[in-house]
Amino acid sequence: METSLTIAQVAQRTGLTAHTLRYYERIGLIAAVSRAPGGQRRYASADMDWLAFLLRLRETGMPIQGMQAFAGLRSQGDASVSERREMLEQHLAEVQARVQALQQSMQALSLKIEHYRAIEKRPSRTPPKGTAPERKTSDDEHTSKPEQQQRQRQPALRARPGQAPGNRR
Repeated sequence: METSLTIAQVAQRTGLTAHTLRYYERIGLIAAVSRAPGGQRRYASADMDWLAFLLRLRETGMPIQGMQAFAGLRSQGDASVSERREMLEQHLAEVQARVQALQQSMQALSLKIEHYRAIEKRPSRTPPKGTAPERKTSDDEHTSKPEQQQRQRQPALRARPGQAPGNRR
């Protein structure tokens, strides 16, 4: 015989609140959960498997509306297998694109960190007393072309007439 779990046990195992579990049931993400004689929800292992999949979809950024659409197709049984597969393929492509973008960002961050470590290892070069330091920073030579182009497109901030450059509002 299959063991059933209370809403509190499911909440503890999934990290979802009891309120969220009831909400998921109300909006159709979870089919009506069986009830004990006293009316308390009792979740079966199949409910837990479905919840685990919903959490995976949520973790990968699928919006609630997408999850609802998928749940609706799932309730149709095998007749909707092709649509569900296509939906998951589209979502997977979106996840892969986000992962690729994150990997590029991670690489840029790693390069910047390496650049700063190299600067920290150099002997200190302080300008002679009474001279202004150069305006170019060590970051300038390591700025990517898209970042340079973006900066060129942005209008320069100018002080209002009669206002010192450092006193902008």
